[in-house]
Amino acid sequence: MKTPFLYHGQDSAWLTSTDNMLNVTIVSDVNTLISAIFIRCEPDNEELLIDMERGRTQGRLQYWHGKLPINSDKDTTFYTFKVMQNSRQWWLHGCGVSPRVPGKEKHFKFNNQHQPPAWVKEQIFYQVFPDRFSNANPSISVQSNEYCLRGTEKPTIAKAWGESASSHDSSGPSEFFGGDLQGVHNKIDYLQELGVTALYLNPIFTAPSNHKYDTTDYLNIDPHLGTNEQFANMVADLHQRNMKIMLDAVYNHTSVDHPWFDMYQRNTVDQAVGAYDHPNSTYRQYYQFTDNSNEYVGWNGISTLPKLNFSNPEVQDYIYAGDDAVIKHWLKPPYNIDAWRFDVIHMLGEGKGARNNAHFVKSFRNAAKSVNPDCYVLGEHFFEASNWLQGDQEDGAMNYYGFAHPLRAFFAQKDIAYHACQIDAEELVEWLNEARTKLPWLNQLSQLNQLDSHDTMRFLTMVDNNTETMHLALIMLFAYVGTPCVYYGTEVELQGGQDPDNRRCFPWERTEQEQKPQTFSYLQQLITVRKSSTALQSGSIQWLLAENQHFAFARTTETEQVICLINNSESAKTLHLPVWQLGIETGSLHDLLTDDEWHINDGVVSITLAGKEGILLTASE
Repeated sequence: MKTPFLYHGQDSAWLTSTDNMLNVTIVSDVNTLISAIFIRCEPDNEELLIDMERGRTQGRLQYWHGKLPINSDKDTTFYTFKVMQNSRQWWLHGCGVSPRVPGKEKHFKFNNQHQPPAWVKEQIFYQVFPDRFSNANPSISVQSNEYCLRGTEKPTIAKAWGESASSHDSSGPSEFFGGDLQGVHNKIDYLQELGVTALYLNPIFTAPSNHKYDTTDYLNIDPHLGTNEQFANMVADLHQRNMKIMLDAVYNHTSVDHPWFDMYQRNTVDQAVGAYDHPNSTYRQYYQFTDNSNEYVGWNGISTLPKLNFSNPEVQDYIYAGDDAVIKHWLKPPYNIDAWRFDVIHMLGEGKGARNNAHFVKSFRNAAKSVNPDCYVLGEHFFEASNWLQGDQEDGAMNYYGFAHPLRAFFAQKDIAYHACQIDAEELVEWLNEARTKLPWLNQLSQLNQLDSHDTMRFLTMVDNNTETMHLALIMLFAYVGTPCVYYGTEVELQGGQDPDNRRCFPWERTEQEQKPQTFSYLQQLITVRKSSTALQSGSIQWLLAENQHFAFARTTETEQVICLINNSESAKTLHLPVWQLGIETGSLHDLLTDDEWHINDGVVSITLAGKEGILLTASE
């Protein structure tokens, strides 16, 4: 039997809360015989079925309305819809329509207590790896043999801008190109020209490596990048331009050179000795040592990154609990940052492993929100992060699992391990829906979507430098649910393999050419469309078709509809879009990038896409 058309969005056109009740709306095909529709919810952990009432019709759409109680025993309210059709029943849930009751992970979710900052979904983030972005002050750059990263091993290497980086296993972390904060500050005009509204910086606190995920001082900017005063001035300038800034926090582990640990006996703090080789050190319990030996737990088994011991109240006070805790420090004047990105946040906890992890993530969140209730709390997770994204822990995650991974499989035929992984459009949609539906709607909008990052091969390189395919993926970055983040250099078609080749120096000469790379203007166009569209920022998503290598979906609000079409095959394809499912029966669709138009005939529009073509359309009368 053919699956009926049923749809429920989650923006304010479909879902509102008043007086401890949720008002929900769904639509069906007016020509589909339906005897009853029930809202299924669990207000006291027991099933409750609530009748929905028929509302107005619009074209071929029949509207249905109902109310359900917001759960009082838990933060998140789960609900789904039971549709009766004679002797047959259908269930409408976050992944679509099925003939039986779905599992809870597929139910729609609403968190009444914990919601992400409203500003996040409106942003265009831009990620910068500071050492490789721009060198404005060579006098503070790391010099060759200035110091060693591991005792007397791994001496620093100063390289000329644009040289190749060595492999990660050799001298990669000890190679420096001289990028600094003044360089970033000097390029803010450039970022605004591109359309960027929020800056995400990889770690900038004092650390021996170029990547700085091995902190030695949480309260000071690395002197080879700049000063605390410089940073405060840069943030003030960003805020004056109505831009935001997010910093990278590494609280799971420190460097072995941190004064608390001091493996190489190079530091003292108030004349206190470090924990390594000193069982009686004041800081011994800051880490996870085995008895009186020098055996300790390193992050992911890496001995140069000793894990902090969060069962120690002094560590708790220093990182998040105390009045002057690090998390709070950078949110206060004169710095006033807007967001924290927490590195490997899922791995920190008590003792070896991540025991009591949820408690600490919640504590991090509460600490940040106590200073700035609008602080964006972002977690790094390479895989599924649903447990951390129900509202009470993280506002969003680096959306590898729910965006980067499926797009990599569809466009580049690779999985996260770079193994062969080929999926078609139907499988892509299934993957995207499954990942998204596990989260409350507002957390879906606050996921940080990226095609690539400092930890992955650059997307352009993954697709064998095919800019047409890259542009299709960029359309998805700006049209799909979540907040887009561009990795530095994407706009000038910077290539790069796996770490550290993905951290090449920014080729500024490409921006000074009379003709910039094609991707620059294309990205500018996409950013302009995204920034001017409430539908792309906060609208519900509705899939219109998915087959082989092509698909189409709409992002909609009460006042705007934007349709994204992608043809990832090499040959032209004519798509027949059932726009009647959006309540559109007549009129035309206007291309937001080229001004082309297509006329709608009886609720359907036929559009021929060339090979490797993607377009964004909006409806007009």
